[in-house]
Amino acid sequence: MGQVLLRGEAVTTSGEIPKIGEKAKDFTLVKTDLSRVSLKDFAGSKLVLNIFPSIDTGTCAASVRQFNKLAADMHNTKVLCIARDLPFAMKRFCGAEGIENAIPLSDFATGQFGKDYGLELTSGKMAGLHSRVVIVVDENGIIRYTEQVKDIVNEPDYTPALNALK
Repeated sequence: MGQVLLRGEAVTTSGEIPKIGEKAKDFTLVKTDLSRVSLKDFAGSKLVLNIFPSIDTGTCAASVRQFNKLAADMHNTKVLCIARDLPFAMKRFCGAEGIENAIPLSDFATGQFGKDYGLELTSGKMAGLHSRVVIVVDENGIIRYTEQVKDIVNEPDYTPALNALK
């Protein structure tokens, strides 16, 4: 079990996030067109997993906008924005915001991604959603950077995440 904060109040997570140097665990998530995608579908690409509670909150939306902007010119890099939101909400947000360099993916069906990656919130008002985490995976599927934001209301530290892609 892990622990993060929600506006300064301690909440628990389902486990510990993966460690740098580990192989990223496979997953199945839902795209905005309701098709399924897995880690294998991104083989050979560098990945930024931008994981958050809900796209309809200010901080989550800001992280999607920021990674969309920062990743626009990054070679062989895909940004996967992952939450428990319905695919329709993610599609609406990304369409309205002109998000073109980030791929919204939903864990709504089972929440298994959050459990497998040890980042599902298991206590507090947002139990069942994901904590705010950034994981960078290289083109060989190896984790090169992780950050579980200490207080969910804060944005991640974009610079070291992007530096891990170099």
